[in-house]
Amino acid sequence: MQRNTLVRILSVLLFITSFSAVAQDEHVKEAKEILPATKTKKEEIKEFINHHLMDSHDFNLFGSTDEETGETHHYGFPLPVILWDEGLHTFMSSEFDHGKSVVESNGNYYKLYHSKIYRTDADGTINYDESHHPTNVRPLDFSITKSVLMMLVVGLLLVWLFRSLAKSYAKNGSIPRGIGRFFEPVVLYIRDDIAIANIGENKYKKYMPFLLTVFFFIWFLNMFGLTPLGVNVTGNIAVTTALAIIVFFITTFTGTKDYWLHIVDPLGKSLPWYGKVALYPILVLIEILGMFIKPFALLIRLYANMTAGHVVMMSLIGLIFIFKSWIGGPLSFGLAFAIMLIELLVALLQAYIFTMLAALYFGFASVSHEHHEEHEGEIQHL
Repeated sequence: MQRNTLVRILSVLLFITSFSAVAQDEHVKEAKEILPATKTKKEEIKEFINHHLMDSHDFNLFGSTDEETGETHHYGFPLPVILWDEGLHTFMSSEFDHGKSVVESNGNYYKLYHSKIYRTDADGTINYDESHHPTNVRPLDFSITKSVLMMLVVGLLLVWLFRSLAKSYAKNGSIPRGIGRFFEPVVLYIRDDIAIANIGENKYKKYMPFLLTVFFFIWFLNMFGLTPLGVNVTGNIAVTTALAIIVFFITTFTGTKDYWLHIVDPLGKSLPWYGKVALYPILVLIEILGMFIKPFALLIRLYANMTAGHVVMMSLIGLIFIFKSWIGGPLSFGLAFAIMLIELLVALLQAYIFTMLAALYFGFASVSHEHHEEHEGEIQHL
């Protein structure tokens, strides 16, 4: 028993150590390459954290710097770049050479600058406005970035996982086998305590595919974000916005007439017409704003929590290189280890909260007149 416990502790320590090593090699050393020599260690770490939070057009696993030449070597693989700029332009991201080279495609020239692609001239000139923002034309970018790749990987993983579970159920008389014993309680919890509890037993089934998909999709992406791969998908506001928009569309297009009646007539018959004239302009505006505030709260909650977790983790790891002592280093490592354990819980918790709130909004949209009467009868009975 003690041997197993020791193995688990060493495995977790190795996980944290590898994360720190990858972070140092891939980002801190890259920051040294592109930043002036006057940059302090704190500024380099800040640049490294910002780089970690950003998406990229290639998948860097780690990097190393030659101490003699100062040249940084990147180890990973390129991803396809797909641009629409007066026509379709496709090439591999390796042609950018991590922003050092200008790529020519069908007579146009493109440069990778701060993880974004701009149209330039043959020399790669970037023009700026008064606020030092690039003014070059940005083509429509449909590239397979690192975040897109991980979403595709997680999507395929979910398809394979649940197809395997479904086949296992069919062969074993609806009795889970293997890994299905772990996932079955999770699926039942989402069905019984999230979907049925918030939507109702009569209407929950049509929402279950989305609720199951979004829960495991967010959970798996969050877990991948805690690995040394450095994939921060749910910390990308574009991703959380897309998920929130899907929830908004489902809520809007599946809403019953009683749901829409409540928006335009929130007080019903409980108030005379002269009272409605005074209050309804404000109440209806609030209800309409609420339709957009709900998905906005979804996207901000997921984005902010996951981004904050990555920032705290990277900051604590960065303290190791700032202190460079036998006291500060272990303390920073211990804090990073504790935060990592908390982040494992947060990864699951954020998937749960997003799914719970989505089910709650679906429950509002599927409300019926009969449900209102039952609810009012329960209140009168109490």
